[in-house]
Amino acid sequence: MKFFYTAKNNEGQIKQGFVVALSQEKAETLLAENGFTIINLKQQFENPLAQLNPFAKHISSKDLVLFSRQLSTLIGARVPILQSLRILDSQIDSKQLNNVIRDMTTSVENGESFSLALSKHPEAFGNVYVSLVRAGEASGSVAKSLNYLADQLEKDYNLRSNVKKAFTYPVFVLGALLVVGILMFKFVMPKLIGVLKEQGGELPFVSRLLISFTDFFESYWWVVLLLIAGAVLLVRYYVNTVHGRKLCDGIKFKLPLFGVIFHNIYLARFSRNLATLITGGIPIIKAIQIVGDVINNVVYKDILNQVASKVSTGSSISEAMATHKEFPNITTQMVRVGEQSAELDDILAKLANYYEKEVDDKVAVLSTLLEPIIMIILGIGVGILVAGVLLPIYNLASTVA
Repeated sequence: MKFFYTAKNNEGQIKQGFVVALSQEKAETLLAENGFTIINLKQQFENPLAQLNPFAKHISSKDLVLFSRQLSTLIGARVPILQSLRILDSQIDSKQLNNVIRDMTTSVENGESFSLALSKHPEAFGNVYVSLVRAGEASGSVAKSLNYLADQLEKDYNLRSNVKKAFTYPVFVLGALLVVGILMFKFVMPKLIGVLKEQGGELPFVSRLLISFTDFFESYWWVVLLLIAGAVLLVRYYVNTVHGRKLCDGIKFKLPLFGVIFHNIYLARFSRNLATLITGGIPIIKAIQIVGDVINNVVYKDILNQVASKVSTGSSISEAMATHKEFPNITTQMVRVGEQSAELDDILAKLANYYEKEVDDKVAVLSTLLEPIIMIILGIGVGILVAGVLLPIYNLASTVA
């Protein structure tokens, strides 16, 4: 949520701007941490249709890695933050990131901290990013935090890139099949169906079904396309609701073939992000809560909030995790070893590497299995076409002969 504020800074100057936070209470805390005394704080409501826009442009992980590396280098060379941002604005090619940098430059000029300026752009900089920069500001090691963030962003980018590469070919083939099917039912099938209609007599059930669908599609193809587009937008909207997101995130783990991959992806994110936050000096309870927000799965978010609550009452992290089947034994055991040896961040980093390798291996196997599955789907489609159209036409030709 976005909140517009009017506040006094430490010098007593009146400042205005906006912050992005999950609630008004968190917005107030964020401003207080940055030395602002709130005069007025009001929520700004955004257009809900913006969430449904499939053409909205986002800042790529690759651009964020480049931004973090270069900014770390500049700050490490003792270049002031304002000058560093202006230098990067002139060097980065991404228009979306340029707009974000200019807005952050204005915020810093307005007396806000760099971490507060970052928090205004959650679409680019998540809670982990903002929290580590804030910790770096407190300890005077922003350059080190940015450099570490660039390393983690790069690893996360490589993981997602490998998954996308594996699914590019199957998605392309299925998309091409959909387009070919639409063109076939619009231009080819009506001519073949016309021959069947002229034949007369009793036709097989498959033939009658194809005739009915072809007649409908030929007259109302635009309705079919509108229904498909409407279904996509409706699903997109429902997934963005609280109930829809929870249902969708739960179903991911039950999908055949894909469920294990999703599980390992979330475990890799949990391990990588928690290791990053602990290394950055974030208190463990807050770190677990932040990971729950950035793991991008409501099921794990609820679990991690419960884990954080148990840890706050004196339980160890491994004990709190062991009560949830979503964390395998190897994960809880490794975390227990990390707690006992006081090397939790190092153990979590190794766990992240393990799960990332598991994802790579399972995606490679899945991409191999998808090719024969696609061939089976093609075979079924061709079989239906032959049984419903070509065989009756062939029988007619044989009878005439």
